Amino acid sequence: MASFHLIRYAGVDAMRHMAFDRPLLRRTAGLSFWRLLGTGRGRSMSLGADLRRWALFAVWEGEPALEEFLARSPVAARWGDEAEESWHVRLAPLGSRGRWGGRDPFAAGPSAASVRRAGPARTAGDGPVAVLTRASIRPSRLVAFYRSVPDVDRELRREDGCLASIGVGEWPLARQATFSLWDDETAVTRFAYRAGAHRTVIGRVRGEGWYAEEMFARFTPYASRGTWDGHDPLRARRAE
Repeated sequence: MASFHLIRYAGVDAMRHMAFDRPLLRRTAGLSFWRLLGTGRGRSMSLGADLRRWALFAVWEGEPALEEFLARSPVAARWGDEAEESWHVRLAPLGSRGRWGGRDPFAAGPSAASVRRAGPARTAGDGPVAVLTRASIRPSRLVAFYRSVPDVDRELRREDGCLASIGVGEWPLARQATFSLWDDETAVTRFAYRAGAHRTVIGRVRGEGWYAEEMFARFTPYASRGTWDGHDPLRARRAE
């Protein structure tokens, strides 16, 4: 299983945690893959950075490993003590393709098979879906990529099926990602493949070789807690 954590601090000095948390995460038992991520100001990948808000994406060997981390890690303890706002969600992988830093995050450790099978059987109309997209952008394609971002961002803001979305990244400009929540798989497919700015960008990515590496993963989001920009987007969706 996996988890995503979005943490907003009171000041920009929170940047130091990006360095100091890494040794602690490397020593965390049962954590098979993780990335600390900065966040953008838009709903998709963007040039603007929010220096007060940071994220962690993590893949765990099982629920007990995540529970131990939340109960005992000084990283998780600081989220409770210092965060101005935080949102956490558990993710059951539905499928993925591609690599992140040369690795398949869901093929790490002894529980790889169970990680891939996690989550209930799904059909196009079943419940909310979380999507993680990640890319290493070739330096020669950076200008073209970022010129395409505003139109995609506007489409996301207008998309009824998108519950929430944020641009995240490991490294300024070239290693970017998005994490988004959707009403269901139908909404994801509609946004990805209908005519519009996003479909145009997908065509250019493939035709012009914008990415040196990419990954696309879908999850069933469950057991969320906390708030993201003042509310839990999954709880609001469940209350409808």
